[in-house]
Amino acid sequence: MNLLLINPNTSTAMTQAIAEAARAVAAPGTRVHAVQPSFGPESIESHFEETIAAAGVAEQVRLANPRPDAVVIACFGDPGLDAAREATDAPVIGIAEAAFHAASFLCTGFSVVTTMTRTCITAEHLLHRYGLERRCRGVHGTDIPVLELEQAGEALVARIEAAARAALASDRSGAIVLGCAGMAPLCATLSARLGVPVIDGVSVAVKLAESLVALGLRTSKHGDYAPPPPKAWTGWAKPLAG
Repeated sequence: MNLLLINPNTSTAMTQAIAEAARAVAAPGTRVHAVQPSFGPESIESHFEETIAAAGVAEQVRLANPRPDAVVIACFGDPGLDAAREATDAPVIGIAEAAFHAASFLCTGFSVVTTMTRTCITAEHLLHRYGLERRCRGVHGTDIPVLELEQAGEALVARIEAAARAALASDRSGAIVLGCAGMAPLCATLSARLGVPVIDGVSVAVKLAESLVALGLRTSKHGDYAPPPPKAWTGWAKPLAG
């Protein structure tokens, strides 16, 4: 199967790191095609940046070649998720939705450890959207800028580990969800140190996408996920018209 892996920011280094994490868990027959938007922010740490990034996700789904069998949106805000599902009948998985559901299978309550504290509200909004707010016992920011994850040395890993230990204790939770695709390479290390399940949404989303494709399931085109209606487009977005 062809898996389109979209990093919604424009950091090439992060795209490559996320792709490596995805390929590490992908089945032998899964070809991971990692892309990033042709425009937008180098990292996503605000509502404004996420809105621009969502358009970049829609761009990459619309222009995808080869045609994907499944799509993974590798940003914890799941930007452009609904737009991507309108633009293709391939299954589209957001890493936050995937990680939240996976954590709910493994414990009665989980904690999220993410990057900037200001983005915690984004995770909280998504938990309510996906109906999992009762299963999450806390969302914790580390105030680590996203781009610092590109060079994740021991000091940075230790900061994330400390935040996770504090979350496990204060929230009385049984698992940790990593709240950034850039944290994906740290999952195994943190799980070994913490002694609890540590969920990386990139890995979970890849396996969910493979499962949906294997089951022959596609995104519904009945109702609001039907393709956008044809109309004239202008400006830089003209090539994205259906």
